[in-house]
Amino acid sequence: MIRDTTLGAKLWAAAVWATVGFFVVNLLAMIATVVTSSFATRWLGTWLPAGWTTRWYSSAWSEFQLWDVLMVTFQVIGAVVFISGVLGVTAAYALARRDFPGKKLLVLLFLLPLMIPSMTFGIPLATVLYQTGLAGTFWGVVAANLVPTVPFVILVMIPFIEQIDPKIEAAARVFGANTFKLFVHVLLPLLMPGILAALLLVLVRTIAMFELTFLVAGPTSQTLVVALYYAVFAAGVRAVQSIDAMAVIYMVTTLVWLIIALRFVNPTQIVTRAKQQPAH
Repeated sequence: MIRDTTLGAKLWAAAVWATVGFFVVNLLAMIATVVTSSFATRWLGTWLPAGWTTRWYSSAWSEFQLWDVLMVTFQVIGAVVFISGVLGVTAAYALARRDFPGKKLLVLLFLLPLMIPSMTFGIPLATVLYQTGLAGTFWGVVAANLVPTVPFVILVMIPFIEQIDPKIEAAARVFGANTFKLFVHVLLPLLMPGILAALLLVLVRTIAMFELTFLVAGPTSQTLVVALYYAVFAAGVRAVQSIDAMAVIYMVTTLVWLIIALRFVNPTQIVTRAKQQPAH
């Protein structure tokens, strides 16, 4: 490997590292500020708080009814992950194995929710859900979150499916496997890394999904990120430390699932095709 040692290359590398370092330092500083504030008894005009306490976490838990919010959040996530998996894997298999007129246009339509800002289609989507009576309900929140998550699963799963030689499926058919057995005993083991990667990333995405959930959530169907927004901007006086404690709970919840997702995700597998395409 030949490394460029010219002055311009060194300056460019230094600029890149300086930009990355500046971003990381600012990010860590913001997180540290919120975490410190959540444990502070009083923090005004000093480098460190006057004292430390954990009472803000119990206060946030009771004041914002976090148990109920977390239960709704996990129920929404579970439903979105399951439905996205069923619909997304099925559609991805059809798109990976079948050629038909308009296929590229259909793929483009599937990917549009991932390519445009959520608010662009979120407001019309919320209008439709309000007209049908789903907005403000649990299933309305689930339906709104499925719009970007199903295409996301399709995008992730197509490369995994294309890497499986169709001859393997043909051989299973020859030995008498029906569609159910073919999926359970042949395809599922081979696709499991991709399915886990897609669904765990859908899980993390759903936890962090604010715009669509905010537009259609009701008092009993708020997820954690929407409840945090209302805690910050709702009328009334609330201790900033209590809100920061709620933010820390949200960050930890998201971080735990993100770490689990990264345990299963191989970015190379997600974005690349197999080097050898199946023979047709």
